[in-house]
Parts: sequence; structure tokens; C-alpha cells
Amino acid sequence: MKGGKLLVFSAPSGSGKTTIVRYLLEQPELNLAFSVSATSRPRRAREKHGEHYYFISISEFKNHIKNGDFLEWEEVYRDNFYGTLKSEVERLWAEGKNVIFDIDVAGGLRIKRKFPEQTLAVFVKPPSVDELKIRLKKRSTESNDKINMRIAKASVELATAPQFDKVIKNYDLKVALKEAHKLVAEFVGEQADEEE
Repeated sequence: MKGGKLLVFSAPSGSGKTTIVRYLLEQPELNLAFSVSATSRPRRAREKHGEHYYFISISEFKNHIKNGDFLEWEEVYRDNFYGTLKSEVERLWAEGKNVIFDIDVAGGLRIKRKFPEQTLAVFVKPPSVDELKIRLKKRSTESNDKINMRIAKASVELATAPQFDKVIKNYDLKVALKEAHKLVAEFVGEQADEEE
């Protein structure tokens, strides 16, 4: 596999990484395309297959693992598998795009290890764990038990921040968006310079 740049954005749930990734995708000069992950978790209301995730069964997911079809994968919660299909990244690279990921911490670090030169790994840090809890409750998409599971996981994920290339502290969204844009523009700009 050889292609464009890989831009990994990872963070605990509720940190704002999805908002940042959506903003970056709207900037045409960055030439980004979103890597849609595969998951075995049930589809939520308003989620579309092929846009938010590729929703596949647990057995299909396990077959893909067996066949080595994933760039990275993880069982994030029991029977909730998430992964990046190699075919998805190859498809986007074939379109001449740089690929951006909104991905969990473990998956993001795996991609960075596989493609150290091609990957910019960015960790989005929330103001605090308490703020995370407030943001997750405001979403109203999950039960209190699920939120508590995510908060417990967040503490572990926050400890991985130093393993990323860059950390963006999302205390003020406007500032975080500006910082993310600058980092990505510099990273993909290197590629454009090398090709000239």
C-alpha cells in the first residue's frame, strides 16, 4: 500500500474530534477524504451505511479479520468491533486524496506504527473529564451506563496523548479548528512540495 498522506484524529468520546474532522473535510485546499470505518455495532437512528460506518455483522467482521482485510481493528466494547478496511484507504488514495480518520486511540496509533512517515497522528484533548461527561450527556444518544463506560475509558485514553505527533487542546473550538487546519495544511503541503 502506497499513496497519499494519512491524518489520524483520535480522542476520548466527546472531545470534539468529529467536529474538527468535519471542518477539515470542508476545506478543499487540503484535498481530504474521510475513511469510513467498519463496525459490528448496531446502527443508530440517522446513521447511514457507507457514510457514517460500514455496518456489518460480527461474523462478517471476524471473516475480514481472518482474511487480513483490515489496516487496523479493535473490539472496543464486547462484540462491538471497529476497523479500517484496507480497500477503503486504497480506494481514496486511487482518487488522489489524503485520507483523514476519526478513530479511537488504539486504532490511530496502529496506523501511525504501520505508516510512520505518511501519517500525522493528532490527539484531541478535552478540557477535563468532567466536561467530557457533560458533552456526552448533552448528546442524548446513549444510556448512563454507556456514558460511564466511555468516561472510564477516557482516563486510559488520555494517558496515550504523548504517543501522538501533536496534541490539540480543545478548550475553545475556534482555536482548536484553526490549530488543526494549520497542522494538516503544513503536513499535506510537504507532500505537494515534494511532488513539484
